[in-house]
Amino acid sequence: MPSAWTADVREIVNGLIVALTYLGVAIGYFPGFRLNRQTIALVGAALVVATGIVRLGDAYAAIDHDTILLLFSMMILNANLQLAGFFRLVGRAVVQRARSPLALLALLVFASGILSALFLNDTVVLMLTPLVVEVTLNLQRNPIPYLLALATSANIGSSATIAGNPQNILIGAASGISYLRFVTALGPTALLGLVACIAIIALVYRQEFIGVRFERVPLSEFRPYRPLLNKALLCAAGVLLLFLIGYPVAGAAFFGAAALLITRRIKPEKVFAEINWGLLVFFSGLFVVTSSLEHTGLSQHLFQLVNPLVAAGVGPLSVVSVILSNLISNVPAVLLFRPIVPNLANPELAWLTLAMSSTLAGNLTLLGSVANLIVAEEAARKGVDLTFGAYLKVGVPVTLVTTAIGVILLGLRR
Repeated sequence: MPSAWTADVREIVNGLIVALTYLGVAIGYFPGFRLNRQTIALVGAALVVATGIVRLGDAYAAIDHDTILLLFSMMILNANLQLAGFFRLVGRAVVQRARSPLALLALLVFASGILSALFLNDTVVLMLTPLVVEVTLNLQRNPIPYLLALATSANIGSSATIAGNPQNILIGAASGISYLRFVTALGPTALLGLVACIAIIALVYRQEFIGVRFERVPLSEFRPYRPLLNKALLCAAGVLLLFLIGYPVAGAAFFGAAALLITRRIKPEKVFAEINWGLLVFFSGLFVVTSSLEHTGLSQHLFQLVNPLVAAGVGPLSVVSVILSNLISNVPAVLLFRPIVPNLANPELAWLTLAMSSTLAGNLTLLGSVANLIVAEEAARKGVDLTFGAYLKVGVPVTLVTTAIGVILLGLRR
């Protein structure tokens, strides 16, 4: 940026770039251009560097390597579990134990929630959606309430751990909160949230769950790849153990990923084909864009704007987080708070509140999280239409109730 430009001009230019970047991220494209969220984030990063707001060296430093490494490593772990058939195996084992629609709903909700807490929720719903459609159609049941259960419970369950979803991975790296402390703080909210999810869906679709019983759930033949499955589970257990004893989560996940890449059975290309490279690019670009707010001092203005609301308690911060997460998506929302939270009176509580509320906010609408969209798209491929309106019937009450649970429980930690 030209040296003659004043600080006010720098702030204006910076504000325009950040606003346009976040607007593009919110709507997912710019009219007339073939841009998606990933390329919009990259272009925004290039603009703050090209204008001199952020130097190239500072742009490199702005990328949080722990976040990128943990996300990448969890993707490798999930890819191996997916290729081995782990998620389908667990899903089949769960649904085969159901003897009524309500039991099927409850088992599905807890299976999806627990798996999403341990692994990235997007992978979980990607693997389980075709199974849910197959099972419900074979049983001549309405697939919609079960698909809604899958999507909402995956989001709820993922809120419990640092590794459950991308925004929690980001918060874990930025906050320094240990894996066990994170689970202790948010696990109860997730657990009660799953129970609430079952109750709400059973109430909204009450006719689906009355007076029906079935003996056996018909499923197509499936065989997991046992050698890879055993190895992947062993590595996953080792990573989880390191998480629980307090080893840095990024390093623990990286060791597990590296161990899985030492193999004679699976070509690396098959594993890397399952990696969501676009998400890694998206994170990197947004790290640079949001870092520009600190370079021009706009982060201080944001702090002064948000601080009165945040200082009022967990509830106001949760409301702001839910609104922002639905306007611009949860990862960009969390990144906006990243330079602000360390200056708050209770940073740990603020980070936990953001993790809870930004994740649960994803249940509000069909567009609220990637997991929701994956469920809708995979169901559509099987001929089942999960509409925006049908999602709202469950998404709105689930979001309000689970967020209220989180606000109450986190409020007790003050």
